[in-house]
This record gives sequence, structure tokens and C-alpha cells, in this order.
Amino acid sequence: MSDRKLRRRCRALLRELDVRPPLDVRELCDRLARQRGRPIRLVDHPIKVPGPFGLWFMTASMDVIFYQRQTSRPHQDHIILHEIGHIIADHPSDEGDDQVWEVLTPDERPGGSTRALRRTCYDSAYEREAELIATVILEWASVLNPLYPAGTERLGASLSHHQGWL
Repeated sequence: MSDRKLRRRCRALLRELDVRPPLDVRELCDRLARQRGRPIRLVDHPIKVPGPFGLWFMTASMDVIFYQRQTSRPHQDHIILHEIGHIIADHPSDEGDDQVWEVLTPDERPGGSTRALRRTCYDSAYEREAELIATVILEWASVLNPLYPAGTERLGASLSHHQGWL
């Protein structure tokens, strides 16, 4: 999929989910989970460094996103959005899904892992696509509302040099 089409798809999804700035990543996950009919569980985890920043596991009953506990909140949000990008794009899994799950959560296995993706670099088309989705969402979320008070649009239009009849 081209970058342009992907950007349009992301913006359409945000409109469909009725998510508006300021962005709350957890709220976005909740709305996406409701739309897909599958819970999305966010787990902050002290992921070993060097290694992946985030991982997405698709189990039989839910999606689980692990993200690095030992980093800033904005970086955590970006990691989560990157993994959401994999979900939105329906990317296939990495090899060794079960081994990764075992290392992270040896005592917990909700429904068996059916798919997993881990983020270490951006050398694949899937990683670049997921990163673009995260970036599009963050760009969209950073757009500020107009600085003028509500109801002054007509005044601004009247005083503007862009007159419709000229």
C-alpha cells in the first residue's frame, strides 16, 4: 500500500473511531478493541535492552501489546501506536512467537499465542508501514485547534482577502 493511501486509511479510521485531539493512546486502544470485537491489553514490561521496544501478540481471545516500561511516556505511546499499526495493517507474525512469549511471561499464557511481532528495527516493509501508521496518528494528534474563539470565523472570513465573489 502506498504511503498516501495508508495516510488516508489512518485518518479515516480515526474519524470512524471518533477519536479527537488531544490523543489518549489508551482510549484509542479501547475504541479500536470495541470496533474489532477483541480486547487489547497493554502491558508495560521491563523488556531487555538491547532488544525490541514493543511486541504484539494476537491470541485466540485478545491482542496483547507489551511495551518498554523503562522509557518516557511519549516514547511508550509511540511504541504502543507502532504495535497498533501492525494490528491495523494485519501484519503476519515473526518466527519463534512461542519462544518470545515464554521469555516474557513464563507463567501466563492467555489462550495461546497465534501471532507475534516484535519491534527491533525498521528494515522490513511491515516495520516501516507500522511506523508510518504511528507517525500519522501522532501527527494528526498534534494538530492544534484554531486559536480564535468560536463564532469568529465569519468575521475572519469577512476581513480576509479571500473574498468568494472576487
